[in-house]
Amino acid sequence: MGINTERDIEANLQIGPTDHGQVRLFIEGEGIEIPMDFLPEEAEEIAEEILAAAKAARLIKP
Repeated sequence: MGINTERDIEANLQIGPTDHGQVRLFIEGEGIEIPMDFLPEEAEEIAEEILAAAKAARLIKP
């Protein structure tokens, strides 16, 4: 499975700060929960990557 492989799976994504000063991405779906904790600097890098991917996706004609 890769980035371009489509899947028919529903999931919920929650993003927020933890009480330990980290940023948590919490993914929940089909009987699985995945908490992913990042330092604030790492979270900022991830946010930049998401913005860059969104800009690149706008250039692709479906």
